[in-house]
Amino acid sequence: MGLNFEYIEGQTPLDEDEKEGLLLKTISTRGELDEFEQANIQDAIEWSMKSKISREQLLSEDFILLIHKKMFGTVWNWAGTKRKTTKNIGVDKTQISVELRKLIDDCKFWIDNSTYNPEEIAIRFSHRLVKIHVFPNGNGRHSRLVADILISKVFNNPVFTWGHSNLTKKGTVRREYLDSIYKADSNDYKPLIEFARK
Repeated sequence: MGLNFEYIEGQTPLDEDEKEGLLLKTISTRGELDEFEQANIQDAIEWSMKSKISREQLLSEDFILLIHKKMFGTVWNWAGTKRKTTKNIGVDKTQISVELRKLIDDCKFWIDNSTYNPEEIAIRFSHRLVKIHVFPNGNGRHSRLVADILISKVFNNPVFTWGHSNLTKKGTVRREYLDSIYKADSNDYKPLIEFARK
């Protein structure tokens, strides 16, 4: 199939068998892939913003998988399914469901006990989700949409702006985003929250 993509910092390379999951066999460049994925993601964003989504729905493994399927289902046959390979980032593939369950339970606790303010809850959830790295690819974009759904549907607050930029493109805004992610890795969430509202 000749898919040979260039990856930039923070992107997870696809294994050959994952590349085989491409549904659109005419795609041969990263630019074409980005274009088709973005169209699919836009449909998922519109669906999520129009849909009535309860806290119980959102905070479930099935719904988290469904969001990924909605975002990438017209491009990848593995969309919405947990990765079956170990990556350079994320938990071991055998721990994905366990870590997802812990994250969901933690988020319910944060909400029930007002442990953090709504924005920090959504950002912490998004950050932990991307660190688990549930899927072969698209984890950053997926975690940001999940944060948007959480902040808008559960807390009735506006969606995040995420630097008003395409974070899949190399540049200063992506660099700032990655820097704020690395700080969150050390439990300093302030820069990531500020970036998400920039």
